[in-house]
Amino acid sequence: MRLAPTDEIREFQLAVRAHIATHRPDLPRLPGTRSPDSVDLPAYRAWCGSLFSAGLMGSDWPVEWGGSGVTNPLRDFVLDEELAAAQVPRAIGAWNLVCGTLFEYGSERQKATHLPRIRSFDDLWCQLFSEPEAGSDLAALRTTARVDGDGWIVHGQKVWTTHAHIADLGFLLARTDPLASKHAGISAFIVDMSAPGVTVRPLRDITGASDFNEVFLDDVRLPAGAMIGAPGQGWEIARSALARERSHSVREDPVVAKVERLVGIAGRTADSTGTTLADRRDVRQRLGQLYARARATDLLGFEGVLREASGADRSYDAPVVKLMFSEANLDAVTYAAELLGEQAVHGEDDPQAPDDGYWQKAWLFARGYTISAGSNEILRNLVAERGLGLPR
Repeated sequence: MRLAPTDEIREFQLAVRAHIATHRPDLPRLPGTRSPDSVDLPAYRAWCGSLFSAGLMGSDWPVEWGGSGVTNPLRDFVLDEELAAAQVPRAIGAWNLVCGTLFEYGSERQKATHLPRIRSFDDLWCQLFSEPEAGSDLAALRTTARVDGDGWIVHGQKVWTTHAHIADLGFLLARTDPLASKHAGISAFIVDMSAPGVTVRPLRDITGASDFNEVFLDDVRLPAGAMIGAPGQGWEIARSALARERSHSVREDPVVAKVERLVGIAGRTADSTGTTLADRRDVRQRLGQLYARARATDLLGFEGVLREASGADRSYDAPVVKLMFSEANLDAVTYAAELLGEQAVHGEDDPQAPDDGYWQKAWLFARGYTISAGSNEILRNLVAERGLGLPR
């Protein structure tokens, strides 16, 4: 973004850059929501914890939980931009969904137990929402939680659970009242991923990675204090959490950074005639179009941040941003694959791969953004109904 920041934001931006310069980890920034390798987890947790301890992440948390108590969404926006520009890892997992949920719905005991461990990144979270028969139609979920003495017994299956194979805790939705309407009978829980009855089976995706997982919950016992909020409040909690997830997609994996990286590739790559790609008019025009779309997506995301800061955000803002981001991102990496030709098929372990295989991974992963956090088809319906006032 080419903005004129306030003195406060400029100081924050400089603090982020200084922290990166001093504490830069020897870890790659992975595309999309790729999970760190298990051998990198200690260093990854330490890096994410350092962002919290330096006040760069979680600065808007209440003072009693380590924050400044001052909410300024621009700080998160600047942090995400600086991490992407420096090509250093960002904090993955469902921590942001969980902390927002705990602030709004959690008990004091849940806050005291979990918030400090989120800040230190001692606990990595996953989101146990989607099921084989309840993806975009999340309210159709069939995982059940029934009362058993002073706790709950959970039974069911989740799927497409990102980072479940490395997560310590899960943010679970389950049906607690089978007689209520499908939206009203859902509750939210915290699940220990190492509890008896929890089985995680990684799913290999098109990129060759196994960051998604099936999670089987076979009569998993949860204590009474594992429920977040009240019985039947799960749908309200889920809607609040998903709104946060959608609004962060554009900042997780900025398209502008990809296009700028692609411009560099075009400047040092020649076509079959020996002409540098950047010297071709058709390439320059296409890169210009992609850059304009990427900047427009950034500005739309920035508008959402400003609306959030002023309390004027709307229910369809995040879906619009997620739609624009996911499709601009897909177009950018698809064009990168077209430009690179046969080089684009080389993976990260292939010495012929440009940018250490970055473009292959980014292209293969890009389609997932059009599906995750609500498929684009579902989000178009949401925008049509809530934003444009069209009939269902």
